[in-house]
Amino acid sequence: METELIKINSIDDEALKRAGQCIKDGGLVAFPTETVYGLGGDGLNEVAAKNIYLAKGRPSDNPLILHINDQKMLSRIVSEVTPMAKKIMTAFCPGPITIILPKSDIIPKAVTGGLDTIAVRMPDNDIARALIKYADTPIAAPSANISGRPSPTTAQAVYKDLQSRIDMVLDGGACQFGVESTIVDCTEDVPIILRPGAITKEMLEEIFPVVKIDKAIVGANVVPKAPGMKYKHYAPKVDMILIEGDNKKMSSSIKEILHKYENEGKKVGLLVSDEVANELNHQNTFSYGSQENLAQIASEIYEGLRYFDDKDVDIILAQGTTDKGIGLAIMNRLHKASGFNSIFI
Repeated sequence: METELIKINSIDDEALKRAGQCIKDGGLVAFPTETVYGLGGDGLNEVAAKNIYLAKGRPSDNPLILHINDQKMLSRIVSEVTPMAKKIMTAFCPGPITIILPKSDIIPKAVTGGLDTIAVRMPDNDIARALIKYADTPIAAPSANISGRPSPTTAQAVYKDLQSRIDMVLDGGACQFGVESTIVDCTEDVPIILRPGAITKEMLEEIFPVVKIDKAIVGANVVPKAPGMKYKHYAPKVDMILIEGDNKKMSSSIKEILHKYENEGKKVGLLVSDEVANELNHQNTFSYGSQENLAQIASEIYEGLRYFDDKDVDIILAQGTTDKGIGLAIMNRLHKASGFNSIFI
């Protein structure tokens, strides 16, 4: 099929209304959110859900997230809204957070990966919520990329991955946060973070006395409970090594590792902070921002992982960050992208 790439200028744009109709008719539309671009289909249409998996090359047991635009839509797709979920929605919705709740009977198995729960979120993006309104259905939407690849934060990255696989790409500009939503399991006694994002553990602890982090986030061998936990994700086309540890030693340590690989005849790409980039001045470098600005790093990290796809490199050395605040989300993505292949300094 021919994929349309359309710039959206307002929520009244006729093309946006046409995109809503496309989803009603069972088609697939990529659209911007405040986190990353999503690949949307009718969340109550099993065929559309299966086509999302097919377009991405996504394993069918990896659940999808349903995107809603109001509380009324939520009541249709879950069997219970727990008190914990109500607190989270009051504090953070619309926003970059996904809640896990018991599903209602109208949700197709293809959306949940066979689970009895459903992942739901209300995006803080006018274009996304308008699209849901025009489609008049919850929109099932994983990230709009080939499965396992870095998530897209621009329409151009979506088009590069999915042209001829989907009907439309709506260009609403670059995404705000740059990493996927925080996923919180709201079916247990305390909230459990299944995927870290821009709504941090520290922010959740302001409204809950106890917040847990699922062990799968740090690579423990446990049964996954949410989208993206089971499979290698966010990976560039070449192998990547994550360098973790003391920032004071980071430049000298990366320089030493860089020279080791170059002496072996390998071409190396560096995915590092402004501070390290300025010290090393290496030609194959993508600087993701200052270590003093984690929000900037989060917004740039996927562009950095994609940057080297078109470069002649054999391996990428990536600099880690703190795991505090949104740094936990950044490190989660870097660990997954490297396949938990780290060097500690």
